[in-house]
Amino acid sequence: MDHSIELMDVYKRFGDTEVLQRMNLAIKDKEFLTLLGPSGCGKTTTLRLIAGFETPTDGKILLHGEDVSRVPAHKRSVNTVFQKYALFTHMNVFENIAFGLRIKKRPENEIKERVHEMLRLVNLKGFENRRTDSLSGGQQQRIAIARALVNEPDVLLLDEPLGALDLKLRQGMQRELKRIQESVGITFVYVTHEQEEALTMSDTVVVMNEGRIQQIGTPIDIYNEPENAFVADFIGESNIIDGVMPDDFRVVFSGREFVCVDNGFAKNEAVDVVVRPEDIEISAPEHGMLKGRVSSVVFKGVHYEMMVDTGDFTYMIHSIVERKEGDTVGLSIIPEYIHIMRKTHVS
Repeated sequence: MDHSIELMDVYKRFGDTEVLQRMNLAIKDKEFLTLLGPSGCGKTTTLRLIAGFETPTDGKILLHGEDVSRVPAHKRSVNTVFQKYALFTHMNVFENIAFGLRIKKRPENEIKERVHEMLRLVNLKGFENRRTDSLSGGQQQRIAIARALVNEPDVLLLDEPLGALDLKLRQGMQRELKRIQESVGITFVYVTHEQEEALTMSDTVVVMNEGRIQQIGTPIDIYNEPENAFVADFIGESNIIDGVMPDDFRVVFSGREFVCVDNGFAKNEAVDVVVRPEDIEISAPEHGMLKGRVSSVVFKGVHYEMMVDTGDFTYMIHSIVERKEGDTVGLSIIPEYIHIMRKTHVS
């Protein structure tokens, strides 16, 4: 499959600080790819390098096979939408969207056609004469996207554009962004630290930490099969327990041996054992593989979040069945829900 963007051994340093450490990434044409990670992980720097706002210290950036590592931003077929939309308050909606086309001195009939096409795309038909400062945050964000798309870039870069919106509006705009991306059929590269945004919209998620890629995969793969403890902890809630692999398909943690589905580890290798809270079955004490005491219970709307102390570890459990604080309960985990990972420096 053709690639819109390729980062080849890209290294970036600001002074003595290493921000990206030999990053290699291929982004497919027409893909919605999200760079996900905590603050300071290098995701925004990666976006700025693709946009041309920064220059790599070493390595290459290719757009459709052409090396653009030293090409200035205005000469790349890439547009960026930022968290602060920077709309022109002295212009109406039409002129905000038309701005890039006027800079290019496009004919007036083409400008009118393209702007109205963008207004239909972002569901703001009839808003062309409105002042931008009279619009809601979600409407302003759509105008910023329309202004970026009207010039028909090959790639749209989005740097945490939903960060200023409230929860309900943000969730609605997640669906809108995916719809827009599918409608225009171009590559979207999205930056966020919000896991829900990444899992909701993306074809591919790139999890980053400390200037390195930790894992690349589909949202389902990233959630169900994290490659290390950092990814497991950052994507959703996880119980991460110290364990030992005495043999293939066997793991010891919390004082007992469990059957698992993993192999290929050294005999008695120390490992991270990851179990999602929703994958632990809670039962009567005599029926459990482990036994513990409920130390807290919080109602989360669709489930109860309970902390259960087994003596050597406190497990987080999500269940639709409530237990009372102080109850003694049993815990059971089937082999498929026990994920074994090698110890890393981010464990």
